[in-house]
Amino acid sequence: MPALDLVKDLIAFDTTSRDSNLALIDYAQGLLEKSGARCRRSYDVTGKKANLFATLGPDGDGGYVLSGHTDVVPVDGQDWSSDPFKPEVRGDQVYDKRYVVPLAAQ
Repeated sequence: MPALDLVKDLIAFDTTSRDSNLALIDYAQGLLEKSGARCRRSYDVTGKKANLFATLGPDGDGGYVLSGHTDVVPVDGQDWSSDPFKPEVRGDQVYDKRYVVPLAAQ
């Protein structure tokens, strides 16, 4: 999958902090497992939000940890000029509610 398509897919998930993030976790886990990752989840007390842990490569000492978050702040009552969960390519950048992704970074 081209990197731009992946970025657009990820941005499109509405993971507003008050809601579930499980659709995004399902999507990410599917991609990771297709790449050979071994995945596990931990859930909050409601079962509506999860952390995803993925291991790539052999078990053993050393390695790298990449960490991030899936929740975003609510957009209620804010005046957006475009849908904050529908990424738009404008020139050489991708815009969404969280940040601007320079296309040169791909």
